[in-house]
Amino acid sequence: MAKHRIKLTDKERADLAHIIRHRSSKSAQVRCSYLLLAADEQGDKRWTDERIGSAYGASVSTIERLRRRFVEEGFDTALHGKKREPLREKLLDGRAEAALIALRCSDPPQGHRQWSLRLLADRMVALEHVPHMSHESVRQLLKKTSSSPGR
Repeated sequence: MAKHRIKLTDKERADLAHIIRHRSSKSAQVRCSYLLLAADEQGDKRWTDERIGSAYGASVSTIERLRRRFVEEGFDTALHGKKREPLREKLLDGRAEAALIALRCSDPPQGHRQWSLRLLADRMVALEHVPHMSHESVRQLLKKTSSSPGR
């Protein structure tokens, strides 16, 4: 028996049927609608995850994730997915970017043959150009320029 149980309301069933009738059959929402209707314990089918998977070409883990998302996050999130968060403000302004590039072009600290991404990030924080910085931020910035290691 499934850990997360789907019990759709009449309105939710009607919404899913409407999506199936009016959208392209290749739509992700149509596929999700079929999966939800097949997994509904109060509906006509009440299929197991294995039977749903074989009928609609979905893996059991996909169906389990859909069940969990429905139970934990609700009908809309299960059907449409999570809303994307807007991009965060950039960590580095022009001065900090210039400082990073200048640091990368300088000689590495004693005991190091060359600058590593982590070493650059730590030095940027130590020099108080930024309050915090990850090696991934350093990598992305240097990738935009011709200053990346290995070039």
